[in-house]
Amino acid sequence: MRKLIGRLMLKILGWKVVLQGNVNNLDRCILVVAPHTHNMEYLLGNLAYWSLGKKLKIIIKDAHTKSWYGSIVKGLGGIGIDRSQKNDLVNFVARQFAKEDFSLVITPEGTRSWVPKWRKGFYHMALAAKVPIVLAAGDFKRNIIYLGYQIPYERLESASFAEIMKEIEDYYIKNDIVPKVPANWNPNIMGNEAEVRS
Repeated sequence: MRKLIGRLMLKILGWKVVLQGNVNNLDRCILVVAPHTHNMEYLLGNLAYWSLGKKLKIIIKDAHTKSWYGSIVKGLGGIGIDRSQKNDLVNFVARQFAKEDFSLVITPEGTRSWVPKWRKGFYHMALAAKVPIVLAAGDFKRNIIYLGYQIPYERLESASFAEIMKEIEDYYIKNDIVPKVPANWNPNIMGNEAEVRS
């Protein structure tokens, strides 16, 4: 039913999904979604996953999963986390992947506003959970949702942090992604930082 709803809604909204790799890349991964400038991106991403019959999850405050509407939030992929455990988020994510396969949505910008550089948590989560990073983007100029470009776990282990980030940065520049709010997107995701993984 979700697959049908997802395909129908995308068609009504005038969007299409373009896979940039095997659809099975979406089965188990950290899904990096950028640019993140508007809530519409999350809605479109959900519809894209529904249309492909894949499982998408997102980390949210556990107040939402424990409330009266908690079953709905969980049904839509919400994984509740106690804010007191925020500093242990990397290991929390690794434990979730030990239980089941899914794509975990991470928006490294951390906000819909312009940021000088990305947060690094998604990278450490992928290493700890031993899962690949898959890139996703919504292009509001062409009404295309790009999904499936994979950076395998083996490459995450062998390459430096800076090399991985450069590959990701190049991906978004090469695809010429136009976000919903262009003024809020900074494609220079490393800022002035030249960090390498220790």
